[in-house]
Amino acid sequence: MSETVVLGNVTITRVEEWQGPFAPPEVLIPGTEAATWQENRSWLSPDHWEAEANLMRACVQTWVLKSEGRTILVDTGVGNGKARPHMQEFDHLDLPFLASLDAAGVKPADVDMVICTHAHIDHVGWNTQLEEGEWHPTFPNAEYVFSRADIEFWNPENDYERRGQAVNVNVFEDSVEPVLEAGLGVLWEDSRVVDGNLRIDLAAGHTPGMGAITLRSGSDLAVFVGDLAHSPVQVLEPELNSCFCEDERAAVRTRRRLLSWAADNHALVLPGHFCGGHAVEVARDADKFKITGWGGFSGQCARAQRAGSAGLTLPRIPRRAARRTEPGPPAGEWAGARWAPRPPAARNHGG
Repeated sequence: MSETVVLGNVTITRVEEWQGPFAPPEVLIPGTEAATWQENRSWLSPDHWEAEANLMRACVQTWVLKSEGRTILVDTGVGNGKARPHMQEFDHLDLPFLASLDAAGVKPADVDMVICTHAHIDHVGWNTQLEEGEWHPTFPNAEYVFSRADIEFWNPENDYERRGQAVNVNVFEDSVEPVLEAGLGVLWEDSRVVDGNLRIDLAAGHTPGMGAITLRSGSDLAVFVGDLAHSPVQVLEPELNSCFCEDERAAVRTRRRLLSWAADNHALVLPGHFCGGHAVEVARDADKFKITGWGGFSGQCARAQRAGSAGLTLPRIPRRAARRTEPGPPAGEWAGARWAPRPPAARNHGG
């Protein structure tokens, strides 16, 4: 099922690949306290947390943007038929994602650009599909936009210590490398202007090259933040990282920076994996943040989880990061000029 909102001159359609129980909060978000979840149980459960089973819920989704006459995908999920030995829930999936994309009015040949916020297992999977035993780009007419830092970091030929090494095994080889070999890859560094409405800026920490995509159209502002947060609890407690963050200190800095910008500019925040309303509006709450509204993607979505799923068992991931990264340029810059905060206004977030 897909859901659509309009911001300025940009149409945003959410296409879901998967949704289900994922992992206990203390596993995915080390350091989180049970009391925080219980205090917020009235709205965390059941959309974001299955309280009785103590399992976080998550979804894997693609944002389809129609901007300046082009069709742009932000992240491409897990993909079908891919060997994911350390993430059994995503191993050799067979889900109707392309049918869901088609139902949203998008065929693979229609896509002009694919932007991967970062090169993790659940953000690049539909970059390719299996054809006659080989992986080929799913969207043959698209530019695939990656950050150079992530391409270098996840390329197995480069000798980096990676916290997410096991979980992301095979991902570069089957979902990134075939795109680069086909000549469809475009690499950016620091920032990249996509068009008059969209820009990518470095949001390092979760991975060295994770990007945040800012949308500015008319009076509307939004930011697609990838895995800046896996749960709304990380909005309330911005010091909390997921177990997959490669550089924990940089991830916290980036989370605070982008949430601060969103709060000060009344911008919609679109994370990669939130269930419920899927996008949030935030405000400052002393030195933390609070959620003031959900951004219109509130329809009941079909759940494409496997029968009998009891959540993922995540591999143990070391807490120490391999290398330090900087948080990148401040969010809110556009062609060199800082955006001025604006007062709250009624925006068309759809139903």
